[in-house]
Amino acid sequence: MKIKYFSDTDTALVEFSDHEVAETKDISENIYIDLDAAGNLVAMTIEHAREQARLPFLSYEQIEAKTA
Repeated sequence: MKIKYFSDTDTALVEFSDHEVAETKDISENIYIDLDAAGNLVAMTIEHAREQARLPFLSYEQIEAKTA
């Protein structure tokens, strides 16, 4: 996964895969998702990212599965 931030347009691009985009859907006025031909998520675009996604406050945490 890659996250790119374009400060000139205040746009964040979250790339989940490198598959070819077949369709873009509006989630809201400022959020769009790109899907491949099979309907899998390829990327998400967030306009007005500082307001919509609270950038630059970004963290990543991987939660391991509990083993019995």
